[in-house]
Amino acid sequence: MVTPEDIEKWIRAGLEGCEVSADGDGRHFEARIVYQGFAGKSSVQRHQMVYSALGDRMREDIHALSMKTMTPDEI
Repeated sequence: MVTPEDIEKWIRAGLEGCEVSADGDGRHFEARIVYQGFAGKSSVQRHQMVYSALGDRMREDIHALSMKTMTPDEI
């Protein structure tokens, strides 16, 4: 079963230098991601970056992921 710690690890590996915290029940998760690389990107583009970092896990292991994405300046 996927844990919130797994989600955090996978996102950190794909978005180097980001800060991430996740919570969830093994299928449904919420994540807060702070990443300088989000600067100048729309919400859709930011979410696509996170989905890319998670890769096939979004189809196979994670049923749902709600996320809040921001830059350090937006905190």
